[in-house]
Amino acid sequence: MTRVPDHWLPDQLARAWPPEQWQDVTVLIAISGGADSVGLLRVLATLKRTGTGQLQAAHFNHNLRGSESDADEAFVVDLCKQWGIPCRTGRATRSLKDYSAGEGLESAARQARYDFLRQAAADAGARYLATGHTADDQVETILHHVLRGTGIAGLAGMARCRPLGEATTLIRPLLSVRRAQVIEYLATLRQPFRDDSSNAETRFTRNRLRHELLPLLAEQFNPEIDEALLRLGGLAGEVQSIIDGLVEELVGDAETPVADRRIIDAAEVAGKPPYLVRELLIRLWRDQGWPRQSMGYAEWDELADMLLRGRSAKKMFPGGVLVERVEDRLVLRRECRESPGNEANT
Repeated sequence: MTRVPDHWLPDQLARAWPPEQWQDVTVLIAISGGADSVGLLRVLATLKRTGTGQLQAAHFNHNLRGSESDADEAFVVDLCKQWGIPCRTGRATRSLKDYSAGEGLESAARQARYDFLRQAAADAGARYLATGHTADDQVETILHHVLRGTGIAGLAGMARCRPLGEATTLIRPLLSVRRAQVIEYLATLRQPFRDDSSNAETRFTRNRLRHELLPLLAEQFNPEIDEALLRLGGLAGEVQSIIDGLVEELVGDAETPVADRRIIDAAEVAGKPPYLVRELLIRLWRDQGWPRQSMGYAEWDELADMLLRGRSAKKMFPGGVLVERVEDRLVLRRECRESPGNEANT
Protein backbone atom coordinates (compact mmCIF):
# COMPACT_ATOMS: atom_id res chain seq x y z
CA MET A 1 0.00 0.00 0.00
CA THR A 2 1.35 3.45 -0.93
CA ARG A 3 2.17 6.04 1.69
CA VAL A 4 -0.86 8.03 2.85
CA PRO A 5 -0.32 11.82 2.43
CA ASP A 6 -0.37 13.94 5.58
CA HIS A 7 -3.71 15.60 6.32
CA TRP A 8 -5.31 17.11 9.42
CA LEU A 9 -8.52 15.05 9.25
CA PRO A 10 -7.17 11.76 10.71
CA ASP A 11 -5.63 13.70 13.61
CA GLN A 12 -8.90 15.51 14.30
CA LEU A 13 -10.87 12.28 14.28
CA ALA A 14 -8.28 10.60 16.50
CA ARG A 15 -8.79 13.38 19.07
CA ALA A 16 -12.59 13.11 18.85
CA TRP A 17 -12.62 9.30 18.92
CA PRO A 18 -9.25 8.01 20.18
CA PRO A 19 -8.22 4.69 18.59
CA GLU A 20 -7.60 3.33 22.09
CA GLN A 21 -11.40 3.24 22.49
CA TRP A 22 -12.03 1.04 19.45
CA GLN A 23 -8.88 -0.66 18.15
CA ASP A 24 -9.45 -3.81 20.24
CA VAL A 25 -13.08 -4.33 19.19
CA THR A 26 -14.94 -4.82 15.91
CA VAL A 27 -16.03 -1.61 14.18
CA LEU A 28 -18.54 -1.98 11.35
CA ILE A 29 -18.41 0.93 8.88
CA ALA A 30 -21.64 1.75 7.03
CA ILE A 31 -20.49 2.63 3.52
CA SER A 32 -22.60 3.76 0.59
CA GLY A 33 -19.72 4.56 -1.74
CA GLY A 34 -20.29 8.31 -1.42
CA ALA A 35 -17.64 10.79 -0.30
CA ASP A 36 -18.57 10.88 3.39
CA SER A 37 -18.54 7.14 4.04
CA VAL A 38 -15.50 6.52 1.82
CA GLY A 39 -13.68 9.26 3.71
CA LEU A 40 -14.62 7.63 7.01
CA LEU A 41 -13.32 4.25 5.85
CA ARG A 42 -10.03 5.75 4.70
CA VAL A 43 -9.54 7.66 7.96
CA LEU A 44 -10.31 4.66 10.17
CA ALA A 45 -8.10 2.40 8.05
CA THR A 46 -5.28 4.92 8.49
CA LEU A 47 -5.75 5.11 12.27
CA LYS A 48 -6.15 1.35 12.82
CA ARG A 49 -2.49 0.46 13.25
CA THR A 50 -2.58 -1.80 16.31
CA GLY A 51 -5.01 -3.71 18.48
CA THR A 52 -6.80 -7.03 18.31
CA GLY A 53 -10.02 -5.62 16.87
CA GLN A 54 -11.12 -5.54 13.25
CA LEU A 55 -12.59 -3.05 10.83
CA GLN A 56 -15.48 -4.42 8.75
CA ALA A 57 -17.80 -2.69 6.30
CA ALA A 58 -21.47 -3.01 5.37
CA HIS A 59 -23.19 -1.77 2.22
CA PHE A 60 -26.92 -1.77 1.52
CA ASN A 61 -28.22 -1.72 -2.05
CA HIS A 62 -31.66 -0.08 -2.09
CA ASN A 63 -32.33 -1.27 -5.65
CA LEU A 64 -33.60 2.20 -6.56
CA ARG A 65 -31.23 3.22 -9.38
CA GLY A 66 -30.78 0.02 -11.35
CA SER A 67 -27.29 -0.43 -12.77
CA GLU A 68 -26.07 2.66 -10.90
CA SER A 69 -26.94 1.04 -7.56
CA ASP A 70 -25.17 -2.15 -8.62
CA ALA A 71 -22.10 -0.13 -9.64
CA ASP A 72 -22.06 1.50 -6.19
CA GLU A 73 -22.04 -1.93 -4.60
CA ALA A 74 -19.25 -3.18 -6.87
CA PHE A 75 -17.19 -0.06 -6.09
CA VAL A 76 -17.56 -0.59 -2.33
CA VAL A 77 -16.67 -4.29 -2.51
CA ASP A 78 -13.55 -3.49 -4.58
CA LEU A 79 -12.48 -0.67 -2.23
CA CYS A 80 -12.80 -2.94 0.79
CA LYS A 81 -10.73 -5.62 -0.94
CA GLN A 82 -7.99 -3.06 -1.60
CA TRP A 83 -7.81 -2.29 2.11
CA GLY A 84 -8.30 -5.84 3.36
CA ILE A 85 -11.58 -4.96 5.06
CA PRO A 86 -14.29 -7.66 5.10
CA CYS A 87 -17.48 -6.33 3.52
CA ARG A 88 -21.06 -7.40 4.11
CA THR A 89 -23.62 -6.49 1.47
CA GLY A 90 -27.38 -6.55 1.47
CA ARG A 91 -30.23 -5.42 -0.73
CA ALA A 92 -33.97 -4.82 -0.51
CA THR A 93 -35.78 -7.98 -1.55
CA ARG A 94 -38.80 -6.05 -2.77
CA SER A 95 -38.78 -2.72 -4.52
CA LEU A 96 -38.81 0.36 -2.32
CA LYS A 97 -40.56 2.05 -5.23
CA ASP A 98 -43.73 0.38 -3.94
CA TYR A 99 -43.73 3.22 -1.43
CA SER A 100 -44.99 6.70 -2.26
CA ALA A 101 -42.47 9.13 -3.69
CA GLY A 102 -40.75 11.78 -1.61
CA GLU A 103 -40.63 11.45 2.15
CA GLY A 104 -42.47 8.11 2.14
CA LEU A 105 -39.76 6.61 -0.03
CA GLU A 106 -37.01 8.30 2.00
CA SER A 107 -38.44 6.87 5.20
CA ALA A 108 -38.82 3.37 3.73
CA ALA A 109 -35.25 3.42 2.41
CA ARG A 110 -33.87 4.52 5.75
CA GLN A 111 -35.85 1.88 7.62
CA ALA A 112 -34.68 -0.88 5.27
CA ARG A 113 -31.07 0.30 5.50
CA TYR A 114 -31.01 0.42 9.29
CA ASP A 115 -32.75 -2.94 9.60
CA PHE A 116 -29.90 -4.38 7.52
CA LEU A 117 -27.17 -2.49 9.39
CA ARG A 118 -28.55 -3.51 12.78
CA GLN A 119 -28.51 -7.17 11.75
CA ALA A 120 -25.08 -6.87 10.11
CA ALA A 121 -23.66 -5.35 13.30
CA ALA A 122 -25.11 -8.21 15.36
CA ASP A 123 -23.76 -10.83 12.93
CA ALA A 124 -20.32 -9.22 12.98
CA GLY A 125 -20.28 -8.92 16.78
CA ALA A 126 -19.57 -5.23 16.26
CA ARG A 127 -19.10 -3.00 19.28
CA TYR A 128 -19.56 0.06 17.08
CA LEU A 129 -21.43 0.86 13.89
CA ALA A 130 -19.73 3.94 12.39
CA THR A 131 -21.58 6.12 9.88
CA GLY A 132 -20.27 8.95 7.72
CA HIS A 133 -22.73 11.68 8.76
CA THR A 134 -21.11 15.12 8.63
CA ALA A 135 -21.93 18.59 9.96
CA ASP A 136 -23.78 19.26 6.69
CA ASP A 137 -26.12 16.35 7.46
CA GLN A 138 -26.62 17.78 10.93
CA VAL A 139 -27.61 21.19 9.53
CA GLU A 140 -30.17 19.59 7.22
CA THR A 141 -31.52 17.39 10.01
CA ILE A 142 -32.03 20.29 12.44
CA LEU A 143 -33.72 22.44 9.80
CA HIS A 144 -35.98 19.54 8.77
CA HIS A 145 -36.99 19.02 12.40
CA VAL A 146 -37.78 22.74 12.79
CA LEU A 147 -40.01 22.69 9.73
CA ARG A 148 -41.90 19.61 10.92
CA GLY A 149 -42.35 20.99 14.41
CA THR A 150 -40.09 19.47 17.01
CA GLY A 151 -39.16 19.30 20.66
CA ILE A 152 -35.79 19.92 22.30
CA ALA A 153 -34.42 16.55 21.17
CA GLY A 154 -35.25 17.36 17.55
CA LEU A 155 -33.51 20.73 17.80
CA ALA A 156 -30.41 18.89 19.03
CA GLY A 157 -30.28 16.95 15.74
CA MET A 158 -28.44 13.66 15.46
CA ALA A 159 -26.61 12.38 18.53
CA ARG A 160 -22.91 11.72 18.07
CA CYS A 161 -23.53 8.25 19.47
CA ARG A 162 -26.55 6.24 20.58
CA PRO A 163 -27.36 2.60 21.38
CA LEU A 164 -28.15 0.33 18.43
CA GLY A 165 -29.35 -2.88 19.99
CA GLU A 166 -28.01 -4.36 23.21
CA ALA A 167 -24.34 -4.76 22.27
CA THR A 168 -23.70 -2.12 19.61
CA THR A 169 -23.30 1.66 19.70
CA LEU A 170 -23.95 3.75 16.60
CA ILE A 171 -21.30 6.45 16.33
CA ARG A 172 -20.88 9.35 13.92
CA PRO A 173 -17.17 10.28 14.07
CA LEU A 174 -17.38 12.96 11.32
CA LEU A 175 -20.32 14.88 12.78
CA SER A 176 -18.19 17.99 13.42
CA VAL A 177 -16.56 17.88 9.97
CA ARG A 178 -17.93 19.65 6.88
CA ARG A 179 -18.59 17.62 3.74
CA ALA A 180 -16.26 19.87 1.71
CA GLN A 181 -13.44 19.02 4.10
CA VAL A 182 -13.99 15.28 3.56
CA ILE A 183 -13.92 15.77 -0.21
CA GLU A 184 -10.71 17.79 0.15
CA TYR A 185 -9.19 14.94 2.15
CA LEU A 186 -10.13 12.40 -0.51
CA ALA A 187 -8.61 14.64 -3.17
CA THR A 188 -5.25 14.59 -1.36
CA LEU A 189 -5.44 10.78 -1.42
CA ARG A 190 -6.59 10.71 -5.05
CA GLN A 191 -9.34 8.49 -3.75
CA PRO A 192 -12.43 8.28 -6.02
CA PHE A 193 -15.94 7.95 -4.67
CA ARG A 194 -19.42 7.45 -6.06
CA ASP A 195 -21.89 10.26 -6.76
CA ASP A 196 -25.51 9.29 -6.09
CA SER A 197 -27.54 10.91 -8.88
CA SER A 198 -30.70 10.82 -6.74
CA ASN A 199 -29.12 13.44 -4.44
CA ALA A 200 -30.05 16.01 -7.08
CA GLU A 201 -33.73 15.03 -7.19
CA THR A 202 -35.73 17.74 -5.45
CA ARG A 203 -38.77 15.47 -4.97
CA PHE A 204 -36.97 14.32 -1.82
CA THR A 205 -37.34 16.54 1.23
CA ARG A 206 -33.69 16.51 2.29
CA ASN A 207 -32.55 17.39 -1.23
CA ARG A 208 -34.92 20.37 -1.35
CA LEU A 209 -33.48 21.57 1.94
CA ARG A 210 -29.93 21.20 0.61
CA HIS A 211 -30.39 22.64 -2.86
CA GLU A 212 -33.20 25.17 -2.41
CA LEU A 213 -34.06 26.26 1.13
CA LEU A 214 -30.61 26.49 2.72
CA PRO A 215 -29.13 28.53 -0.18
CA LEU A 216 -32.19 30.82 -0.01
CA LEU A 217 -31.80 31.34 3.75
CA ALA A 218 -28.08 32.03 3.33
CA GLU A 219 -28.66 34.52 0.51
CA GLN A 220 -31.62 36.45 1.90
CA PHE A 221 -31.55 36.04 5.69
CA ASN A 222 -28.28 34.84 7.23
CA PRO A 223 -25.09 34.00 5.31
CA GLU A 224 -24.00 31.94 8.33
CA ILE A 225 -27.21 29.92 8.59
CA ASP A 226 -25.30 26.64 8.83
CA GLU A 227 -23.30 27.82 11.83
CA ALA A 228 -26.44 29.26 13.44
CA LEU A 229 -28.29 25.94 13.14
CA LEU A 230 -25.30 23.99 14.46
CA ARG A 231 -25.07 26.37 17.43
CA LEU A 232 -28.78 25.92 18.10
CA GLY A 233 -28.30 22.17 17.97
CA GLY A 234 -25.44 22.31 20.46
CA LEU A 235 -27.43 24.36 22.97
CA ALA A 236 -30.48 22.13 22.59
CA GLY A 237 -28.26 19.10 23.15
CA GLU A 238 -27.14 20.52 26.50
CA VAL A 239 -30.74 21.03 27.59
CA GLN A 240 -31.72 17.57 26.35
CA SER A 241 -29.00 15.97 28.46
CA ILE A 242 -30.67 17.42 31.56
CA ILE A 243 -34.06 16.12 30.43
CA ASP A 244 -32.56 12.69 29.71
CA GLY A 245 -31.37 12.47 33.31
CA LEU A 246 -34.87 13.15 34.59
CA VAL A 247 -36.36 10.63 32.16
CA GLU A 248 -33.84 8.00 33.24
CA GLU A 249 -35.06 8.31 36.82
CA LEU A 250 -38.68 8.14 35.70
CA VAL A 251 -38.08 5.03 33.57
CA GLY A 252 -36.67 3.19 36.56
CA ASP A 253 -39.71 4.04 38.66
CA ALA A 254 -42.52 3.67 36.12
CA GLU A 255 -41.65 1.15 33.40
CA THR A 256 -41.80 -2.64 33.54
CA PRO A 257 -40.56 -4.74 30.57
CA VAL A 258 -42.57 -7.95 30.22
CA ALA A 259 -41.79 -10.35 27.34
CA ASP A 260 -42.95 -8.68 24.12
CA ARG A 261 -44.56 -5.64 25.71
CA ARG A 262 -43.81 -2.64 27.87
CA ILE A 263 -45.96 -1.63 30.84
CA ILE A 264 -46.01 1.83 32.43
CA ASP A 265 -47.44 2.44 35.89
CA ALA A 266 -49.70 5.49 35.64
CA ALA A 267 -49.39 6.21 39.35
CA GLU A 268 -45.64 6.81 38.97
CA VAL A 269 -46.12 9.53 36.35
CA ALA A 270 -49.13 11.22 37.95
CA GLY A 271 -48.43 14.92 38.46
CA LYS A 272 -45.35 14.90 36.22
CA PRO A 273 -45.09 17.60 33.52
CA PRO A 274 -46.67 16.40 30.26
CA TYR A 275 -43.46 17.21 28.41
CA LEU A 276 -41.52 14.83 30.63
CA VAL A 277 -44.14 12.11 30.13
CA ARG A 278 -43.91 12.52 26.35
CA GLU A 279 -40.13 12.22 26.60
CA LEU A 280 -40.55 9.03 28.63
CA LEU A 281 -42.72 7.53 25.88
CA ILE A 282 -40.31 8.63 23.13
CA ARG A 283 -37.46 7.03 25.07
CA LEU A 284 -39.38 3.75 25.39
CA TRP A 285 -40.29 3.81 21.69
CA ARG A 286 -36.67 4.40 20.70
CA ASP A 287 -35.31 1.71 23.01
CA GLN A 288 -37.71 -0.80 21.46
CA GLY A 289 -36.56 0.12 17.96
CA TRP A 290 -40.13 0.98 16.94
CA PRO A 291 -40.43 3.32 13.93
CA ARG A 292 -40.89 6.97 14.89
CA GLN A 293 -41.00 8.65 11.47
CA SER A 294 -44.82 8.85 11.47
CA MET A 295 -45.09 9.80 15.14
CA GLY A 296 -45.61 13.56 15.29
CA TYR A 297 -46.48 15.87 18.18
CA ALA A 298 -50.19 15.00 17.98
CA GLU A 299 -49.46 11.28 18.33
CA TRP A 300 -47.06 11.71 21.26
CA ASP A 301 -49.52 14.06 22.95
CA GLU A 302 -52.38 11.59 22.53
CA LEU A 303 -50.20 8.80 23.89
CA ALA A 304 -49.27 10.87 26.94
CA ASP A 305 -52.93 11.74 27.44
CA MET A 306 -53.81 8.02 27.52
CA LEU A 307 -51.26 7.57 30.29
CA LEU A 308 -52.11 10.65 32.36
CA ARG A 309 -55.91 10.37 32.19
CA GLY A 310 -57.59 7.56 34.11
CA ARG A 311 -59.98 6.23 31.48
CA SER A 312 -59.70 2.99 29.54
CA ALA A 313 -58.66 3.35 25.91
CA LYS A 314 -57.14 1.30 23.13
CA LYS A 315 -55.52 2.47 19.88
CA MET A 316 -53.15 1.33 17.13
CA PHE A 317 -50.35 3.85 16.58
CA PRO A 318 -48.09 4.22 13.50
CA GLY A 319 -45.65 1.37 13.02
CA GLY A 320 -48.13 -1.23 14.20
CA VAL A 321 -47.78 -0.42 17.92
CA LEU A 322 -50.91 -1.26 19.92
CA VAL A 323 -51.40 0.84 23.06
CA GLU A 324 -54.01 0.05 25.69
CA ARG A 325 -54.89 1.68 28.99
CA VAL A 326 -55.82 -1.08 31.43
CA GLU A 327 -56.81 0.18 34.89
CA ASP A 328 -53.72 2.01 36.20
CA ARG A 329 -51.33 0.73 33.55
CA LEU A 330 -50.45 1.60 29.97
CA VAL A 331 -49.53 -1.48 27.92
CA LEU A 332 -47.60 -1.13 24.65
CA ARG A 333 -46.69 -3.87 22.19
CA ARG A 334 -45.75 -4.14 18.51
CA GLU A 335 -48.42 -6.03 16.57
CA CYS A 336 -46.89 -6.00 13.09
CA ARG A 337 -43.88 -4.90 11.07
CA GLU A 338 -44.12 -2.86 7.91
CA SER A 339 -40.53 -2.47 6.74
CA PRO A 340 -39.35 -3.93 3.42
CA GLY A 341 -37.66 -7.30 3.43
CA ASN A 342 -33.91 -7.47 2.96
CA GLU A 343 -31.39 -10.08 2.03
CA ALA A 344 -27.76 -10.04 3.16
CA ASN A 345 -24.46 -11.48 2.00
CA THR A 346 -21.11 -11.62 3.73
